[in-house]
Amino acid sequence: MDATDRRILQDLEIDGRISNVQLAERVNLSPSTCLRRVQELERTGVIRGYRAVTDPARMGRGFVAYVTVGLSSHTKSAQEEFERAMAAAPDVVECHNITGAFEYLLRVESRDLASYKHFHTEDLGTHRHVSAITTYIVMSSPKDGRA
Repeated sequence: MDATDRRILQDLEIDGRISNVQLAERVNLSPSTCLRRVQELERTGVIRGYRAVTDPARMGRGFVAYVTVGLSSHTKSAQEEFERAMAAAPDVVECHNITGAFEYLLRVESRDLASYKHFHTEDLGTHRHVSAITTYIVMSSPKDGRA
């Protein structure tokens, strides 16, 4: 990957819907050369996909929290069971296995505090391997690379 590939990626991260012609102009390439480079970045898995970035509040999910979760059992099966449960939980939009004092960091988007409390009590709180839950409520996001 060279500087031109990095510039292509930077521009696509800002606007994934940019036309190939516009992208080629921005990175000083011919449209055919630019398209070949983008296709190669896709083929090699550098570009994993394209998606719409939504506004949680406008989607009815204005309560955003990061949640650390500790497990009582550190076996592979316990982790897999927890990860399956989080994959099935609609309020969990990100689930990361991390190092440190806790095993997982979740990004949770709920309608409101009452909805989050239900998720906290009924989903996380009842999972048999969960031993600790700490919630960090997002008050604002002055920098968010996903947006």
